[in-house]
Amino acid sequence: MAMEILEPTTNGNGSDKDTLYMLGGVALMIFGAGLILSNPFVRRYMSRLGVGNLAQAAMPDIERYLKLRTM
Repeated sequence: MAMEILEPTTNGNGSDKDTLYMLGGVALMIFGAGLILSNPFVRRYMSRLGVGNLAQAAMPDIERYLKLRTM
């Protein structure tokens, strides 16, 4: 069973493997961002920058975009 997984794909394009690598990379980026943002020094710095206020200011635009997209 393990040897079947290690063999190259029969169609030759390897798109499944590329998709797996891409999703793994995205998962690692999200995990890394979570580790960085869990640091108390980073949280304190981000609160001084007012990132929360920026997110609240962007919410009406995001809601408007989602309404337009559903039309």
